[in-house]
Amino acid sequence: MAAENSKQFWKRSAKLPGSIQPVYGAQHPPLDPRLTKNFIKERSKVNAVPLKNKKASSFHEFARNTSDAWDIGDDEEEDFSSPSFQTLNSKVALATAAQVLENHSKLRVKPERSQSATSDVPASYKVIKSSSDAQLSRNSSDTCLRNPLHKQQSLPLRPIIPLVARISDQNASGAPPMTVREKTRLEKFRQLLSSHNTDLDELRKCSWPGVPREVRPVTWRLLSGYLPANTERRKLTLQRKREEYFGFIEQYYDSRNEEHHQDTYRQIHIDIPRTNPLIPLFQQPLVQEVFERILFIWAIRHPASGYVQGINDLVTPFFVVFLSEYVEEDVENFDVTNLSQDMLRSIEADSFWCMSKLLDGIQDNYTFAQPGIQKKVKALEELVSRIDEQVHNHFRRYEVEYLQFAFRWMNNLLMRELPLRCTIRLWDTYQSEPEGFSHFHLYVCAAFLIKWRKEILDEEDFQGLLMLLQNLPTIHWGNEEIGLLLAEAYRLKYMFADAPNHYRR
Repeated sequence: MAAENSKQFWKRSAKLPGSIQPVYGAQHPPLDPRLTKNFIKERSKVNAVPLKNKKASSFHEFARNTSDAWDIGDDEEEDFSSPSFQTLNSKVALATAAQVLENHSKLRVKPERSQSATSDVPASYKVIKSSSDAQLSRNSSDTCLRNPLHKQQSLPLRPIIPLVARISDQNASGAPPMTVREKTRLEKFRQLLSSHNTDLDELRKCSWPGVPREVRPVTWRLLSGYLPANTERRKLTLQRKREEYFGFIEQYYDSRNEEHHQDTYRQIHIDIPRTNPLIPLFQQPLVQEVFERILFIWAIRHPASGYVQGINDLVTPFFVVFLSEYVEEDVENFDVTNLSQDMLRSIEADSFWCMSKLLDGIQDNYTFAQPGIQKKVKALEELVSRIDEQVHNHFRRYEVEYLQFAFRWMNNLLMRELPLRCTIRLWDTYQSEPEGFSHFHLYVCAAFLIKWRKEILDEEDFQGLLMLLQNLPTIHWGNEEIGLLLAEAYRLKYMFADAPNHYRR
């Protein structure tokens, strides 16, 4: 029955879930006031309708009535010049500005506030770690209607991580940037990388718990299979591959204006401004031109899949890591026009080749109907049903299909759920783990889902579950949280991947 429903859902979806808009996730908090307004309206409808009357189509109603994260045409069809939209925005802006001024004046007059004073600040202005760290309070139904998104009590004051925290932060908890242990690890990496033939097995073991920032660029090139282990061959290999990439540019890039490539180029051109919109680095025209070339060349060299929304995200970790090779300060606000032409060309070519190596292992995620993702979502459902039957049954009770939230987890490798600094740390492990992006990622997704089991079980309707799962509070995460997530994922892999009888029913 579940398989039949899944097929029906897939056929009904004219637009595949998973396309990207800056609405949900760690990189896209739901700042759009229309989202809250529509959600309140929809919540009032849900409260008036018995649960048993909600069929699978409730997801599509939900998608239509919110600025959903995978509706391709929203940005183009929205009339931002309409008077109602302008009025709404101006009211919200004035109210927000007044509130911010008031809060700052209180901070200046009373720098040490009591807990009661803290609770007067609207919940939307607080950084909340997760509701598992605070006691949840269930408000009355009237309160939920007025303020459905603010279900969490205020937490004690704690260090606030900026919305776009430094990508190079080693730990979100404020640990020293370089401890004695980390210096020892860095020295170990340098010895491995400088040896005549780098021991790749040993390099993978060292990289699993994370790669030091100073040696990450060359380590990623080696683990991607882009660079040879022999140090004497590396320079010539880099020179040859970079020249080969720019040969593709000369040969193919002008064809973007031809009729049979126009749709591909147009979609790339639309998606690139949506890539990490909160990080200034990726809004620079020169960086966006680099991304356009990388994605277009990859698409026409892989006609079986072509360009699919979500692939644009996969360039960003490589670009940041290879940029950090030339930039000592934090890269978020770095002006790439300060780089020489040769440096920028090297970063672009290396990002292209390493992204290509990654996609070679998961290309069935992006071919027609994306069968790789469908299989992985089904595998996640089976795995969660074995790991935590209570969570699995909770989804079934409220008719939440795994495809509705996990499609994006597989399509974007959790990049929309985690800050970029966390993705970079996660990929240290993925590149050192056998089939990290294609196989180990499944167990990371399972561990990530179960991490929020308390919050999931506290939600008692379809919309609440979808809103939670598409906007999990990970903005403060750093290496510490990713390390715990990976440890749990490894435990699950050890229990289930190596014991298939436990995995199957």
